[in-house]
Amino acid sequence: MKHIKIAGVPEHFNLPWHLCIENSEFENVGIDLQWTDVPEGTGKMCQMLRNGETDIAIILTEGIIKDINAGNPSKIVQIYVESPLIWGIHVDEKSKYKTLSDLENKKVAISRFGSGSQLMAYVNSNNQGWNTENLKFEIVNTIDGAVESLLKGESDYFMWEKFMTKPLIDKGVFRKIADCPTPWPCFVIAVREEILKKHPNTIAQILEIINITTQDFKEIPSIDRTLSEKYKLKIEDIQEWLSITEWSQSQLSIEMLNKIQNQLFALKIIDKKGTFAEIIKTI
Repeated sequence: MKHIKIAGVPEHFNLPWHLCIENSEFENVGIDLQWTDVPEGTGKMCQMLRNGETDIAIILTEGIIKDINAGNPSKIVQIYVESPLIWGIHVDEKSKYKTLSDLENKKVAISRFGSGSQLMAYVNSNNQGWNTENLKFEIVNTIDGAVESLLKGESDYFMWEKFMTKPLIDKGVFRKIADCPTPWPCFVIAVREEILKKHPNTIAQILEIINITTQDFKEIPSIDRTLSEKYKLKIEDIQEWLSITEWSQSQLSIEMLNKIQNQLFALKIIDKKGTFAEIIKTI
């Protein structure tokens, strides 16, 4: 039995992995795939890849590209979700801020430096024509930390996946001011180089199994109800999310990698661009 550690956010995107694990699909081919939920998100998973705490991460595209460029010894082996991530821009329900323009030069709650919540704050600022050098950040670690930070006024707004934060809007905790979609495929599968060298066939088997599941994921009977119950989201929100979400079984193209890196470079999120071979490994 090959033991492989995998990490991802505890969100609806990753249900295909849990279904495969529960159905013993990896176990049946001699792979013990050990899943770890990481509510802190991409910045934490980058650290886990660097430390060897995980072998694989289901991770935001922009975050892992930034960290590989900064020396993370990992490679992207495949796109996981092709469609953009829709980031909601949230304030405390009682906040005086009503419009997106009100948030210029205000403090952003982020899970950690290098996280999607930080990187997308740059993308949003650039979209609005704001000076990105004026961005100020407050580290809150998790969505619960963001709730507390916004309530206390330690930060002013928080960007997170809009469907996972919808229950907080429904409860009157957050108010959503706007959406900000990623201008690229949102999730990729990244693997530590050491594991790619030692266990290339195992990684290929893992990808084959997950790809079969994601290909037909939307056709699973009552999948909307399953997702709704598991992630405590309203069925109509899940149905909307399913309608705009597309999984992928393909590698990130050189054209898309260049497009992403050019945007990250222009925003000064990265100070150099890596080559295709430095960032991507096709299995």
